[in-house]
Amino acid sequence: MRLKHYLSCMLILLSFVTVNAQEKKELKEGDQAPTFKYLDINGKEVSLSDLKGKYVYIDVWATWCGPCQYELPHLKELEKKMHGKKIVFVSISCDKDKAAWEKMVKEQGLGGVQLHNGGDREFMTAFGIRGIPRFILLDKEGKVVNANMTRPSNAETEKTLKALKGI
Repeated sequence: MRLKHYLSCMLILLSFVTVNAQEKKELKEGDQAPTFKYLDINGKEVSLSDLKGKYVYIDVWATWCGPCQYELPHLKELEKKMHGKKIVFVSISCDKDKAAWEKMVKEQGLGGVQLHNGGDREFMTAFGIRGIPRFILLDKEGKVVNANMTRPSNAETEKTLKALKGI
């Protein structure tokens, strides 16, 4: 009887775990991206809805991340090539040390929209981000075009962006 009770409890527990896991699916093409509201380098609040009407190429990064730093010159070059197009480049820092982020943005002259997530991991969790850098492409309505977009250093990235409808 005790074993039967134990097994019943385990089945109930597993059903809760399964339901919870199903609710936390990673976002995919066509899904509405989660809204975010972070402070930019000047202390101004920027949200995803502020960027509506333009494609959004998001870089999730940190100052201490070597591969992230490698992508920065490529990202700057991509921004130059896409200047005047209907796309905005958003870099979301997940640095815990906000001062290090501010210093790097200013010293490196990083462009685009520079945001600091302030420790909020909701956006990263929604996209299942377990490693950085991570690039995401959203359409003009804030829907996911590619949740795991190619990096700026990849020549395919520029081709993909230039081929977007209405860019």
